[in-house]
Amino acid sequence: MKLDEPSLPVAVITGGARGIGLAMGKWFLAHGHRVVLVDLDSEALGLADAALDRADDVLVITCDVSSPQQVQSAAEKVETVFGRVDALVNNAGVAIFKPVMDTTFEEWRHVMATNLDGAFLCTQAFVPLMLKSGSASIVNIASISGLRASTLRAAYGTSKAALIHLTKQQAVELGNIGIRVNAVAPGPVETEMAKLVHSAAIRRDYHDAIPLGRYGTTEEIAAVTGFLCSAAASFVNGQVLAVDGGFDAAGVGLPTLRGQQDA
Repeated sequence: MKLDEPSLPVAVITGGARGIGLAMGKWFLAHGHRVVLVDLDSEALGLADAALDRADDVLVITCDVSSPQQVQSAAEKVETVFGRVDALVNNAGVAIFKPVMDTTFEEWRHVMATNLDGAFLCTQAFVPLMLKSGSASIVNIASISGLRASTLRAAYGTSKAALIHLTKQQAVELGNIGIRVNAVAPGPVETEMAKLVHSAAIRRDYHDAIPLGRYGTTEEIAAVTGFLCSAAASFVNGQVLAVDGGFDAAGVGLPTLRGQQDA
């Protein structure tokens, strides 16, 4: 690791070993940042590190974001290696898709601990480093499930709705010290996980419900997140941006009626 380039901005991305998080890491590297990838999966982190092949610009840290001690240790390591943080993306998340009456309290707490507590803990740990840059940005990765209710998402959707409100609370307070905080709420995204768990019928349902008629890409989510962390969004604070192809705007639009319109 190089310790002699204090002018280069640093982006910290939790859940950075794969999918949307890794796409964000690539975006920030392509836009002149050094990158810290934080993830619980050390094996996946190693693979991501090797694939990026940017030893001087990439730091990987194995960390459970729901653990205050591990998060604080990660922040201390970033301070030692890079000395600053300009962007924090709270992307780490887990999901349990079960009926509300079948969701156990342990499952509920696991989702809340990662999706909500993790963002809370990482923000507290990294803000002191962000103050060194003069201006900085936090993006919390929420979900369309935090904006609209859906089947089997009692724990996941509630955690993301809470994260959206946490974003606004953080924006109000941290904006006073020069740190902007916003949220991105992705709709269905073409990740390896989605390919595994979304059946052909589920994919057809999403295509029918999304006006653009497709899933988003990890690169599209990364680009919007990068924009919110950039100077181009310097007056954007406390906002929730749905990146969903119009899914939220479409509400309960019926595929049959849309088909008649197309005809």
